[in-house]
Amino acid sequence: MLDNGSTGPLSSIYPDPAVHILDQRFTKYRLFNAGVEKLASGTRWGEGPVWFGDARCLLWSDIPNDRILRWDETTSVVSVFRHPSGNANGNARDRMGRLVTCERSARRVTRPEYDGSITVIVDRFQGKRLNSPNDVVVASDGAIWFTDPPFGLGSFYEGTIAEPELNANIYRVDPQTGEAAVAADDVSGPNGLCFSPDEKRLYVVESRAVPNRKVRVFDVTDGRFLGASRVLIDAGAGTPDGFRCDMDGNIWAGWGMGSADLDGVMIFDPEGQPIGRIALPERCANLCFGGRQRNRLFMACGHGLYALYVNAQGAVYCLCQGQRVTRPTTVPLCNRSHSGSISKNGTWP
Repeated sequence: MLDNGSTGPLSSIYPDPAVHILDQRFTKYRLFNAGVEKLASGTRWGEGPVWFGDARCLLWSDIPNDRILRWDETTSVVSVFRHPSGNANGNARDRMGRLVTCERSARRVTRPEYDGSITVIVDRFQGKRLNSPNDVVVASDGAIWFTDPPFGLGSFYEGTIAEPELNANIYRVDPQTGEAAVAADDVSGPNGLCFSPDEKRLYVVESRAVPNRKVRVFDVTDGRFLGASRVLIDAGAGTPDGFRCDMDGNIWAGWGMGSADLDGVMIFDPEGQPIGRIALPERCANLCFGGRQRNRLFMACGHGLYALYVNAQGAVYCLCQGQRVTRPTTVPLCNRSHSGSISKNGTWP
């Protein structure tokens, strides 16, 4: 068991002053008697949280310490899930409920199997090694989308020193053939990515945009191809990193740059207008929705893991038809498996 350090609520006041309403549309998403809680500490750079409802746990990466950690919802115990991890960064679940991980130092995207073996999903493109896979999402058709900037090639702290062999691309791995294809090659330093609830949009953080980081949005055609992008959010002094959408299409983005007025989470409406903010004592790198109702926001930061119950739910889909699920159900939605975001018997994770 790891030492969690000081954990618990950050404030004894309700409503929590850390939850800021920037636009009245955000009012309905704030629960007046829910506050930010610190769940764990001791990481050097926390990233890539992913919820496993069937195990009632959260996994997240500690990149410099070369490990994936596990927080247990039933006991609050933090343990090491995988070490070494290839300096794991972004994580997701595939349609069979398996973990998919971007490994920086190993320069690959992997999947652990049920027997504990590791399958390499992709580590090369056209014979050349990937740079340092950063963040990953799995679409409802099973396709794996990931970003591959050179961020992990600059030092041995979060990766390995090497010269990039490929452009910093966004890739899509076909669920039938397992072949990777470049989905976009014109994003400078592609970082976090996520889909809109209907999967008609793909949002991507452009980390090396000048003079500020930006969030770009692509139109998605036939679940396979990206059209021309446009700037949705100019981050100014902020540093968006990983993000997720709720079921209303709002974007919840890790944010910060080491100052009290920036560190935490920013929330934007689907058109990129800021509506809310969650202040944290440190920069938030990435986040996800979890809990039985998908209404608990888990936020991975440099040294700590935080959580906040909100009156919003993370977006999910009917995996067989690309149909958005609007409520928990114990009845299978069709005659196909709904593993991954929904378990094989149709129950909510």
